[in-house]
Amino acid sequence: MSALTGTGTLTRLALRRDRLMLPLWTVVVGGMVASGSGSLKALYDTPAKRADVAASMTANSSMRSLYGPVFGDSTGALVAWRFATFAAVLAAVMSLIIVVRHTREEEETGRQEMLSAARVGRRAPLTAALLTALVANAAVALIITAGLSGEGVAGALALGLAVGGTGMVFATMAAIVAQLTESARLAKGLTAAVLGLAFVLRAAGDAGDSRALTWLSPVGWAENVRAFAGERWWVLPLMAGAVAVQGTVAYALAGRRDVGMGFLPARPGPASGRIATAGGLAWRLQRGSLLGWTLGFLVAGVVFGGMVEGASDLVGDNEQARQIFERMGGQSGLENAFLAAMVGLFGMVAALYVVGSVLRLYGEETSQRAEPVLGCAVGRLRWAAGHLVIAFGGAALLMVAAGAGLTLSYGRDGGPVLGAALAQLPAIWVLGGLAVLLHGAFPKAAVAAWGVAGLCLVLGWIGPALDLPQAALDLSPYGHLPKLPGAEMSWTPVLLLAALAAALVAGGLAGLRRRDVLT
Repeated sequence: MSALTGTGTLTRLALRRDRLMLPLWTVVVGGMVASGSGSLKALYDTPAKRADVAASMTANSSMRSLYGPVFGDSTGALVAWRFATFAAVLAAVMSLIIVVRHTREEEETGRQEMLSAARVGRRAPLTAALLTALVANAAVALIITAGLSGEGVAGALALGLAVGGTGMVFATMAAIVAQLTESARLAKGLTAAVLGLAFVLRAAGDAGDSRALTWLSPVGWAENVRAFAGERWWVLPLMAGAVAVQGTVAYALAGRRDVGMGFLPARPGPASGRIATAGGLAWRLQRGSLLGWTLGFLVAGVVFGGMVEGASDLVGDNEQARQIFERMGGQSGLENAFLAAMVGLFGMVAALYVVGSVLRLYGEETSQRAEPVLGCAVGRLRWAAGHLVIAFGGAALLMVAAGAGLTLSYGRDGGPVLGAALAQLPAIWVLGGLAVLLHGAFPKAAVAAWGVAGLCLVLGWIGPALDLPQAALDLSPYGHLPKLPGAEMSWTPVLLLAALAAALVAGGLAGLRRRDVLT
């Protein structure tokens, strides 16, 4: 039996398990980029407008730190500037989740040991995980290439390969981390931390005069392919080389450890227990994630706040761009509209934190860690309440951090901005309540909460640019919130959304009390 025996079977198993997640990720990431051509073409419909926005964005250091420099003034080049960095980051997140899910997570739950008892080679699980990530990134690249081919086949292909290549760089990086750690959660966290560092390096390099920091970041490589602006094809072999080197290291490590073990062993716990309550256990499990999200929101708030006064430069005299910001953030002045749009974006992203935090309950059950806890003098509601307090209270902390960051860099009265940030909480809690309901009453469908949160993010961020009808935008709970700051506070939709969130949580907890624990 060779080290790769069973790779095909494991790959088909991984693709079957991810038959819902992979299409969702690929359509969202690829479709986001492919749909950008139409919206940008409508906004900047003449060469003069495109040249003006390219010049103003390149001159604005805050915009360069967020999106990168503009390398050309064609529609395709503007699409690459606007979407390449974020698409590359999303592809990286998708890839690290796939690889860790089918390597370290399988070992942590004990399923890999059962599979390895059959005719499965030592390196087959890792190969299957990387092949699954390759299929996903190839699908993203194909969607981008097909969607933007009208702007130029060479540029579309370069952009698709740049996004997919970034995903594979972080897929092989996650493969290395998965060999080092004994925890899937730690493997995801460490790889995500490297991704965050890569984004910061790229932002610092693009904002300053030196481009050296950008070249140190794999995320920066994607923008330096320069799709639709004299493509630098030689950057793609740089990505391929990083994938090959990291893959070789991962394979070498995989052949030198036992199943379930890691090269960085877990630290032994204290001799006497320090966690006395279910809430304390939940805090211990989720405090690192909450800290990382909070710092991220604070830093992002500072970055976006510094862009508020330059919002007029971003829009210029383009009436269509102004209308998009007003549809996103309201009619009360461009700066208030920009602030409201950014606060809304923070609220939609915070929903991803809430859903992930709530679904930690699902992970505790499926990994069989919940059963020993519930076997003690701990009721199901008390066990769930510890995680829910962190999920819903953590969302409030994230929005406070975002409001504080916006206020610090904007330099104006922070009361309206902080109030606008907190006004997003009912919509965030509705999506968190939906996750509680799915986990409690329909646990096999719990992962669908990610799809709902992603749909709301797409509707809120891309819907105004596409001028979708209000009926479509109202499918998201965010479509019912007042556009703060600037607009008048409307308490009726806020209170109704809060009541709906409470009802969803109550329904989920009632379902949790009545069903069996997942095994």
